[in-house]
Amino acid sequence: MDKHYYFMSIAVAVSRAATCRRASVGAVLVKDGCIVSTGYNGAPKGEPHCTDVGCEMEHDHCIRCVHAEANALIQAGTIGVSTEGVTLYTTTHPCRNCMGLIINAGIEDIVYLTPYSSKWQPPAGIGFLQLDKSELERKEKT
Repeated sequence: MDKHYYFMSIAVAVSRAATCRRASVGAVLVKDGCIVSTGYNGAPKGEPHCTDVGCEMEHDHCIRCVHAEANALIQAGTIGVSTEGVTLYTTTHPCRNCMGLIINAGIEDIVYLTPYSSKWQPPAGIGFLQLDKSELERKEKT
């Protein structure tokens, strides 16, 4: 299995831990072929999860949860791992707010499965690759 599908299959597994009912998103940060951190969307530490109390919606978005990409970046920072030049694997294209964090964190490439918005254009200097979901499912079966 090629490395992009390998790491994306891990991001899909991480997404299963998500505690937001609106969307289950997983993220994996990879540096030099090694996983440095993971994240999924869920409530901040000590706060109730959407799965327990429901989503808190504003403008069709749940504001109760911290996004998977942000949680992966926070985890890397918590353990003292630089995110400069890292590749982000995420099950859904990052939203605009997460893109700001990703840009400032020095992420080099983003690999994703599901588009977020057709209107959004990627910033210069960051590589984007959308994987084929059916190809991932096929590779996971073999």
